[in-house]
Amino acid sequence: MKSLKLYLIVGGVILLIYILAQLNRPKKIDWSNTLSSKDKIPFGTYILNNRLNDIFHGSQIITYRQPVYNVIAEDSISKSSYLIICPEIELSTADYTQLIKYIKAGNDVFIAAQYFGTLLNKNLDISTEYKYTIKQENMPVRFLNPNLDTKKLYTLDKGAGSIYFSKFDTLHTVVIGENVDHQANFIKYSFGKGSLYLMSNPKSFSNYSLLNYQGAVYAATALSFIKSTNRLVVDEYYSQGNGGNASPMRVFLSNPALQWAYYIAIFSLLIFVLFEMKRRQRIIPVIEPLSNSTLEFVNVVGQVYYEKRNNVNIAQKKILYFLEHLRDEHQLKTNKLDDEFVQKLTAKLDINRSLANELVNYIKYITVQDRITDHELIELNKLIEQFYIKSR
Repeated sequence: MKSLKLYLIVGGVILLIYILAQLNRPKKIDWSNTLSSKDKIPFGTYILNNRLNDIFHGSQIITYRQPVYNVIAEDSISKSSYLIICPEIELSTADYTQLIKYIKAGNDVFIAAQYFGTLLNKNLDISTEYKYTIKQENMPVRFLNPNLDTKKLYTLDKGAGSIYFSKFDTLHTVVIGENVDHQANFIKYSFGKGSLYLMSNPKSFSNYSLLNYQGAVYAATALSFIKSTNRLVVDEYYSQGNGGNASPMRVFLSNPALQWAYYIAIFSLLIFVLFEMKRRQRIIPVIEPLSNSTLEFVNVVGQVYYEKRNNVNIAQKKILYFLEHLRDEHQLKTNKLDDEFVQKLTAKLDINRSLANELVNYIKYITVQDRITDHELIELNKLIEQFYIKSR
């Protein structure tokens, strides 16, 4: 026992040292392209989410983690602007219909994504492509709006400016921005009183890009095209999902050091349990099965009824149980004990008609009696038992 405690203490100390070493180990940079407002990694949008009021002065920022249809149709969002920044977006037919209706009512929608999904690609006749470079760095972009400096180039590295629209409807599209190869990366569609802005470089709104001066200016200028409204709806559904996975273990297992510590602890606990089961398992006592006391119970109940000498009550219960047997086992209606009932009884159970008539008539006789003798009760029991035997 003492040796086991010593092993557990040594194992616990080693585990604690390992956890502390893992927690203090330099972390690798996570370059995952999440574009999530909760992520402070390079390609998260934590900075943008916290600085939106610097661009949209006086606007109420409302975030949603629901599909477009739910936000617009169910929450009745109106007189506002809609901002969606995500790696890719796939709208359903209901989402797209509601979005276009929302824009036609005079609202602006800004979508920044690398891939716009089947429905948007088909209905707007667009497609995007990735421009491969050796280092995927220093991809200059610019705005084409005459109110801006069209010669000013904004350098976006880490592939932030490498995606462009390879196809779009030139008759219904206004090109707002392009890269140095004159390939459009920022376009505008007009629907009714509102506008739909599509940006093919969502990484330009990431933490990495906003920490660069040119990237911050470019992102602020791009978002300034959105109409100034009292409310700005910010989407988090297409970058974070609907928030269904809110388990505490999600946070615990997201850290590699804590994750390994958790697995080691579980494994150690399993080894300890198996070891203790082998060393300390007690003899399992023999438990005698419960005896069947049904017959004794029936004898006791029968004795009680016999001593009370309530033949009417006994006869009524015998008849009640017999009729219930006919209903449950043979699906016969027992509300009228007439000739039709006797005919169905003999036909279905293939018993002698004279026995059926005698039993039914005797039941009808017994049910109207105020007093029943022992002989009458015995006769009723004989007829019922005879019926059970013949109907098997």
